[in-house]
Amino acid sequence: MHLLGQALAVLVGFLVLGAVAFGADEVIAPNDALVVDGLPAIPKSLAERSAAYSESRAATFQDWHPTKREILILTRFADVPQVHRVAFPGGDRQQLTFYSERVGGARYRPKSEDIVFNKDIGGGEWFQLYRRDGKTGKVTMFTDGKSRNTGGVFSKDGRWAAYQSTKRTGKDNDVYVIDPSDPQSERLLLQVDGGGWFVVDWSPDGKSLLVAERISVNESRYYLVDTAVGTKTLFTPETQEKVAYGRAAFAKDGKKVFLTSDKDSEFHRLVAIDIATKQWDVLTPGIPWDVNGFDLSEDGSKVAFVVNEGGAETLHVLDLASRQALPLPQLPLGTIGGFKFHANSQDLGFALASARSPSDIYSIDVTTGTLERWTASETGGLDAATFSEPEAISWQSFDGRTITGFLYRPPASFTGPRPVVVNIHGGPEGQFQPGFLGRNNFLLNELGVAIIFPNVRGSSGFGKTFLDLDNAEKREDAVRDIGALLAWITAQPGLDKSRVMVTGVSYGGYMTLASMTHYNDRFRCAVDVVGISNWVTFLEHTEAYRRDLRRVEYGDERDPQMREMLLKMSPLTHAANITKPMFIVQGRNDPRVPYTEAEQMVAAIKKNNTPVWYLMATDEGHGFGKKKNQDFQFWATLKFMEAFLLP
Repeated sequence: MHLLGQALAVLVGFLVLGAVAFGADEVIAPNDALVVDGLPAIPKSLAERSAAYSESRAATFQDWHPTKREILILTRFADVPQVHRVAFPGGDRQQLTFYSERVGGARYRPKSEDIVFNKDIGGGEWFQLYRRDGKTGKVTMFTDGKSRNTGGVFSKDGRWAAYQSTKRTGKDNDVYVIDPSDPQSERLLLQVDGGGWFVVDWSPDGKSLLVAERISVNESRYYLVDTAVGTKTLFTPETQEKVAYGRAAFAKDGKKVFLTSDKDSEFHRLVAIDIATKQWDVLTPGIPWDVNGFDLSEDGSKVAFVVNEGGAETLHVLDLASRQALPLPQLPLGTIGGFKFHANSQDLGFALASARSPSDIYSIDVTTGTLERWTASETGGLDAATFSEPEAISWQSFDGRTITGFLYRPPASFTGPRPVVVNIHGGPEGQFQPGFLGRNNFLLNELGVAIIFPNVRGSSGFGKTFLDLDNAEKREDAVRDIGALLAWITAQPGLDKSRVMVTGVSYGGYMTLASMTHYNDRFRCAVDVVGISNWVTFLEHTEAYRRDLRRVEYGDERDPQMREMLLKMSPLTHAANITKPMFIVQGRNDPRVPYTEAEQMVAAIKKNNTPVWYLMATDEGHGFGKKKNQDFQFWATLKFMEAFLLP
């Protein structure tokens, strides 16, 4: 019997024992989609104590109305985020979609009230595209209901949408063009090989598409595709060095392409490329950080862009004629997302999250510098002013390289050395950026636990050299950065080196498992969420559309020599080293890290006679997206910490 069956049996026993030993009103039973193995009963009192920290909300900016000064956002009022309209700053959030599954993104169709959005089922990421009629509210799916369909870039006149779909082979991101009002109009425009192809923009005359081919985080290309016949022409230059490109867009007159690139630079710069001459014009030559993204005003006179300054983000607007930066109001230290100009070329909308505010929507009138707040997301009735602010930290790793991160300290009312949670980001080319911590504020404010978010080698935001430091055979050098962090913690009088827990999601889950196999004696316990346990089985079973991209990053398991190295670096190979308690969390429908990665690790740790808790959601994928599941995961994690970290 595999672990899912075993866990179902344990679940039945858990429910019976819970009702008998604790009383039905005194414990929190997992909902029908959750399978538990090894977890004790979760007291209702624990859920009640932490409830307010689970009730914060967030809003993400999606789009401006094509003509009106109103916006589309995603926010959650029930279990998952849905599309809402906000008609003016501070206005009500009018819900437009009503599903049991989360909506992943939405935008207006140009010159129309119609909205196009995407949605999957059960976290499987087999996204479908839908059109909501702006007059009737009727929703129509215009993709096949089976394949993975992403993107959805409209021509400037609003008639055609281009998107990528795996429908032909199940793994190749071919480009299709469709009139969303007429699903029969769909046609295959560009047939490709691989899952790294993405439609980015239409030319103003509708004759060309800008299409990206992502080979790895360090290497990508852009092509111009003829929308009449589907022929593609390489647009970006061929170079001997690997070059990465980010966001791209046609200039409003169609004569240039704006994009971000690390060509001839350690960091991504904003450049404009003349389509006829291929001449490059660097617009941000003096900024020693990555330009994370940009948006052009409708009249083509201005460009807004965000700079990632060591994790925190700053917003800039450049007048393209004078090359002068426009004065903007000071924003809190945090992260900026989804920024976009209104059609009036004056209002710039964006989402902003900080340590003391969940993601909310703002706009700036770039001609006057006036800042307006559109949403005020709730924080569960808690005073956000009491939430901990991040402290930038750094330490020397095994090779003398400086590694950085952010430390959140509990309130001063907690005396003595504090327990520590080391929380490692995913990616691997991700980066922890100081935003809103949500439920984690309970650990700080109520349990007195300090939290450290390290940006180990391989993290983005610190230049392409740093990004390359964990590839292939250098993978475990990033784990050694965690070993060096443990030494740093030992030297801090306010932190308790004897009570340290490591946790992470996805690649951060791999880092959690690997850290435990290397530094088991220096951790009290660990929580792994959708983590990779065996590089070979992961690469063999991750969904086909993403497999080649992952092989470039991690190594090709089909090569005998690389396969041997991957097995050697796999936490499962060294699972016997783990003797400290482990909590493993997984979604059954995960297309990225298959649930079998979790189950084989649970089985291996059990052989050590080590406490291991296992929580699986049968209606989730790569992490829990439904609030009811997130809540139970949080309560179980608190119970785990109370049992193994805090004593």
